[in-house]
Amino acid sequence: MTAETLGQIRHDWTLEEIRAIMDQPFNDLIFQAQTVHRQHFNPNEIQTSTLINIKTGGCAEDCSYCSQSSRYDTGLEKEKMMAVQEVLDQAMAAKEKGATRLCMGAAWRNPNKKDFPTVLEMVKVVKNLGMETCLTLGMLDDEQVQMLKDAGLDYYNHNLDTSEAYYPQVITTRTFQDRLDTIDKVQKAGINVCSGGIIGMGEEHADRAELLKTFANMAHHPDSVPVNLLVPIEGTPLAEMRGKTDSFEFIRVIATARILMPKTYVRLSAGRMELPDEAQALCFLAGANSIFYGDKLLTTENPESDHDLQLFKKLGIQMQAHHKAHAECGDKTEKTASSDSAA
Repeated sequence: MTAETLGQIRHDWTLEEIRAIMDQPFNDLIFQAQTVHRQHFNPNEIQTSTLINIKTGGCAEDCSYCSQSSRYDTGLEKEKMMAVQEVLDQAMAAKEKGATRLCMGAAWRNPNKKDFPTVLEMVKVVKNLGMETCLTLGMLDDEQVQMLKDAGLDYYNHNLDTSEAYYPQVITTRTFQDRLDTIDKVQKAGINVCSGGIIGMGEEHADRAELLKTFANMAHHPDSVPVNLLVPIEGTPLAEMRGKTDSFEFIRVIATARILMPKTYVRLSAGRMELPDEAQALCFLAGANSIFYGDKLLTTENPESDHDLQLFKKLGIQMQAHHKAHAECGDKTEKTASSDSAA
C-alpha cells in the first residue's frame, strides 16, 4: 500500500492484498495501523461496552467453543430469562462505571415468541438510561428485525467466528451463509452491525485473512468488529486449545482489521485474561479502540474494571464518553435498501 491509499475506505480487497498487509514486518504493520487509526479516531480514547447474559445455557447450536451449548457437559446450569428490572439494575451499574453500551446476550439458536416481547422491553429501558443497546440472540427473521428496529435497538451482534472454509470444523448446526443472511437483514433495516471472529480454534493463518476479507468486502463495514482470543472451556471440543495462539499473531489480526476497515471500532473481546498488559497495549497501538468492560463476559472471566482503569491510566487512555458511529452509518438506511446480500 502507498501512503496515498492508506486509510481509504474500500470494499474490494483481494486475499493477496490482505495477506501482504498481515505478513509484512511487524513494525511496519503497526506503523501503518496506527497511521490509519489516527486518521479517523482519537488514538488515546477507548469505547467501553458491558456484556451481560440475559438467558444462560440450553442453546441448541453445537458451536465447539461454547459452554452454553446443550450438547456439551461443561457444568453450566441452564437459567431462565432475566427479569427486565434485573437488566435495568445491571445497566445502571455498568453506566456508573463508565460503560456507554450494554450488550445483552441470550443462548438461543433464534429468539422464541414467548420471550421476545421481554427482550424488546429490555431494549427500551436501557435506552431510556441514555445507553446504547446491543443484542445477540442468534438468527433473526424479517419480522423480528423490524420489531427490534422499532424498539430502538442500536446494534446487533452476530459473529462469523472464522472463515467460510473452516466454519464447518467449528459449527454444523447452521451455515456460514445463515449468519451472513442475518447480518444482511439487520443492515438493510438500518441497525448497526457488530460482527467479529475468534482466533485460536485451530484455524490457519490463511483463514484469519479470509475472515477479515469477508468483513472488509461487505457493502458496509461492520460498525464494530470484536476480535476474540479463544477461551477453552472444559467439556467443549476445543478444550485442549489453550495457549496454542501466539499473541503476536493475534495483534497482527487487530492491526490488519484496522487497516482494512478504517472507521470501524475494533474491539478486544473474550480472551483478554490470556493477554498481559503489554500485549493489550500493543493491541491498542495496533488500532483496537473498544473493549468489553466488566468482570465477566457471558460465562467467561474478564479483567476487573479497576484493573482496566489502572491500565488506561498507565497508557494515558481515556474512556469515551459517547460512542461516535462512523460516517458510513449515517446514510446506511438509503444505501442498504437496494444492496445485495453481504459478501
